[in-house]
Parts: sequence; C-alpha cells; structure tokens
Amino acid sequence: MIVFTILEYMNRLAKTKQKMLEQGIEVLLISNPSNMYYLTGYNAWSFYVHQMMVVMVDEDQPIWIGREMDASSVKVSTWIDDHHIIPYPDEYVQSTIKHPMDFVANILQEIGQATRKIGLEMDAHYFTGLCYERLQQGLPNATFKNASTLVNWVRLIKSDEEIVFMRRAANIVEKAMSKAYETVDVGVRECDVAANIYHAQISGLDNFGGDYTSIVPMIPTGKNTSCPHLTWTDKRYKNGDNLTIEIAGCYKRYHTPMARTMVLGTPSQQVSDLSEVVLEGINETLAAIKPGMMAEEVEAVWRKTIAKRGYYKDSRLGYSIGLSFPPDWGEHTVSFRKGDRTVLEPNMTFHLMPGIWYEDYGVEITESIRITENGCELLTNFPRELYKKNPTTDLYIEGNCLIKEDF
Repeated sequence: MIVFTILEYMNRLAKTKQKMLEQGIEVLLISNPSNMYYLTGYNAWSFYVHQMMVVMVDEDQPIWIGREMDASSVKVSTWIDDHHIIPYPDEYVQSTIKHPMDFVANILQEIGQATRKIGLEMDAHYFTGLCYERLQQGLPNATFKNASTLVNWVRLIKSDEEIVFMRRAANIVEKAMSKAYETVDVGVRECDVAANIYHAQISGLDNFGGDYTSIVPMIPTGKNTSCPHLTWTDKRYKNGDNLTIEIAGCYKRYHTPMARTMVLGTPSQQVSDLSEVVLEGINETLAAIKPGMMAEEVEAVWRKTIAKRGYYKDSRLGYSIGLSFPPDWGEHTVSFRKGDRTVLEPNMTFHLMPGIWYEDYGVEITESIRITENGCELLTNFPRELYKKNPTTDLYIEGNCLIKEDF
C-alpha cells in the first residue's frame, strides 16, 4: 500500500540523516504527519492525538510510537517492519495524569537513546508545550535542539513522481474551480458552493480520485473579500457580489492550490482596476522566474511591477508547497519575500500568491508553479482573468419571502 518505492523512501531517510549530522542531531523526534508520510508513507487521521516518529542516525528504520488502535494503520501504509511499531495503551489518550510523551521518553530510555542530542519539531502544530515539558522530565540527560523544519527542507526539491502527483492535484483543482464558477449564482447559498467544491475535490477525475485538502475552501464574498481566510456562510449571493475562491486539489496528500476572483454581474471599478494590476504583476513575475534566482528576487519583480501603477503589497508573494496534512498546505520553508535568499532550483514547487486586500474588498489570483531548467511551469491550465458571470435568475427565496433582484 506504500505510495513510493522502498528505494525512494531510503533515499529520503538518508538525506534526512545527513541533515541531522550537519546540525549535530543524533535522534530526531517527528510529530509533523507530513514528515512522517514523507519518510514512511504513514497516512491516517491519527494526528489529533500525540504520535511520534523516531529517526536515529545509526538505525536503518525509524520507529513509530502512537496510539494502540492506530498501529494497524502503520502496518498497512508504511514500509517499516512490525518491530519498529510501538503502540501505547489508550490510558495515555487525553489523560490528565499520563502523557504520551512519558511513554516516548520511557521507550528512548529502554533503547539507549536517553543521553543523546535529540532534535524536536518544536514549532510544529502537533507538538505542544506540555510535550516538551514531559520529554524534558523523562529525559533529563538528553540535549534538546530545535529541528522544526529539518525534514521540511529535505522535501523542498521534488522527485519526478512527486511532480506527477502534483499535476494530478492540478487537474482536480481545475475541476473544482470550474464547479465553483458553475454553481455561484443569484440566490445560491455560499455553503452549497462549498459543498460542490468538496464533491469535485474528492471525486477527482475518471482515472483517479482526490484526497481531502489540508485547508477548506475559502470563499469570502463582497466586503469580506478583504479577509482572505474566511470560509463560507449560508448567505445567498446577490447581483453585483464579488468573491474570491482559494482552493486546492489534492492527490495522495500532494497539493496544488489555486485562487481566482469572480463577480456576479458588473464588477465595481475598484475590483476591475485591482484585478488588472494583479494580472499584470503575476504575468511579469512568471516571465521572470528562473532557476538561480533568489526567492527575494521573485518578490522584487512583482513589487516593482505593481509599484508602476501605484500599488503595494506588504505580505509575502508566495511559499513552497507539496505534500501536507491539515491545517496548512504550505511546506514552511521558502517564502517569496524580502530577506529570503534561498536559490531556486528545478523541481521546487511554489504557490505564487499575488493577492491584494484592502479594507472592504480584495482580489486574489494565484498560480502553483514548478521551477524548470530554464524558467517555470504552470501546474494548472485555467483562465486567470477576473471572471464575470451574468446571473441566470433574478428570483430567489429568502426565509419565507420571494426576492426579486433589480438587475
């Protein structure tokens, strides 16, 4: 059931161990499910309880430590053998007395790892302050180091097979965005648009299905487009509404995000003008991207282009993407912004995010890209212009009243 070949997993593990040695780490404790998946193929919705993958520089296989009922999921989805799967009993789950990190510390004591230099993913969503406290108590002679994104950086350059998965995710997000365009109309509820997006994301295409995405559909409307991370309500669309749609396709945990802006009827002059600026900026930036550039140079192209029109964006322009689990599809490594001097290399993948938001409106048009040998490749093939849809009706039900829009 593993997704990649054993050889690929072994290569990933070897690169991880090399990073560990470079950072003076002998044992790496991984709580991020994305990194667990990357190194072993482990894929289950078990990250709401504490679990840990233990990588030792002098051991051939990592050890998984987690909830007893999840041990069978490790057996069927990873390449590690049964001797490296160590479950803890359910009395450790959400207990006010026992903590899973007590169990982890005891295991490390038993296998002779208690006095080593141990790396922790201290800034991962899945590693809490109490986790750190209990590990310190259980391993008083260990030396702890922050290794929050060690594996994340190993993941930065994708294999050809990973790129195939991201292209399939791109096909899925194209279908989902088309379904959103098709569904939005006067009288339609925002939640019904979200439901149709979900259906398209998970059903995928005829020859391959989709996976759940790490972020839910973000589809704010009207003045709420100034708030890019709002999701949906049960309000019905009205003539003149503009909305931003940021979604992703996901295939075997690999994500390809995309955002677009659309309007029902005639857009306001503000939205129309801003969309032209964003389009010009993204076109210029895409044309300039090439391997050898630094991440901050990508942002500089965008910034100088929109500055000609008197516009400015103070948030980052994009970030690295790939495989992920909730709550985020970003890799938490490279960002297109001032000060990031990471050099772009072929098969790095990014979500280029040239959205601009003001107090009561915003425009978001984004692309997922792969760095190639001489430029960049769009992973999706979908029109990026402001989508203007003529409402198909002027009547809808609100409460017990029949509402007629004045077109």
